[in-house]
Amino acid sequence: MVRLLGIDPGLRFTGWGLVEADGNRLRHLADGVIGSDAEESVPERLKFLHDALAALLAEHRPDEAAVEETYVNRNGAATLKLGYARGVALLAPTLRGIPVSEYGAKTVKLAVVGTGGASKEQVQMMVRRLLPGATLRRADAADALAVAICHAHHRASRTRWNAGVVMA
Repeated sequence: MVRLLGIDPGLRFTGWGLVEADGNRLRHLADGVIGSDAEESVPERLKFLHDALAALLAEHRPDEAAVEETYVNRNGAATLKLGYARGVALLAPTLRGIPVSEYGAKTVKLAVVGTGGASKEQVQMMVRRLLPGATLRRADAADALAVAICHAHHRASRTRWNAGVVMA
């Protein structure tokens, strides 16, 4: 069994979700959202995010982490701030020696819903179905759990491939 932490980074809201994977079986352990104060400076918000992630990592002790990749949108300043938050999300587990994988949004949606063009509502519905007991107070938590599910699937595929099992 392995504990996997999924992170959906954002400067205002960073979603996180923790699952336990035993082969192809997944079990929901915890999920939530880290929210920063928009009135604070960007450096203070990044420090808050780092400290919150560090506390989460210390409490839940995941074996591996996965972070959603940043997409580029029309607002360059917003994309840059999202990149800052993503950097913190990549750094926090790495500082604790936890391996980190990265997945694009389409890859996550494909792994969870079966199509890379799935809507947020479809992702939430499938996360609820795959992980009974998930609280999903915000879409950010559902997205983070989706990242963890995606990582579990990719991890299981790599494990089978490395073991010499060829999937038809």
